[in-house]
Amino acid sequence: MDVIIHVISGILMIAGGILMLISAIGVLRFPDLFTRMHAAGINDTLGAGLVLLGLLLVSGWTLATVKLIMIIGLFYFTSPVSTHALAQAALSDGEQPELPSQSEQSNLL
Repeated sequence: MDVIIHVISGILMIAGGILMLISAIGVLRFPDLFTRMHAAGINDTLGAGLVLLGLLLVSGWTLATVKLIMIIGLFYFTSPVSTHALAQAALSDGEQPELPSQSEQSNLL
């Protein structure tokens, strides 16, 4: 049973690491502030959440488990709120999302 838990934990941590890598590439490659914030928000909620869930499985039923559960809860409440607050601050400061041109829109259809 211990081996199964370690395998599942490793899969969760690897999936979280891959998601973090993909979102880091998105932060570098996306064209404007709003799409970059979207990529960073995915990194906070999904990537770090999966890594923490993997650590939660490995830690067993200890005080560390309780702390990891509180950290996961903190991530899932604060990350969307902070991303929303940053987007609202950027909009009120005059930043506008970059919209695709007509030729790009026709290519999407």
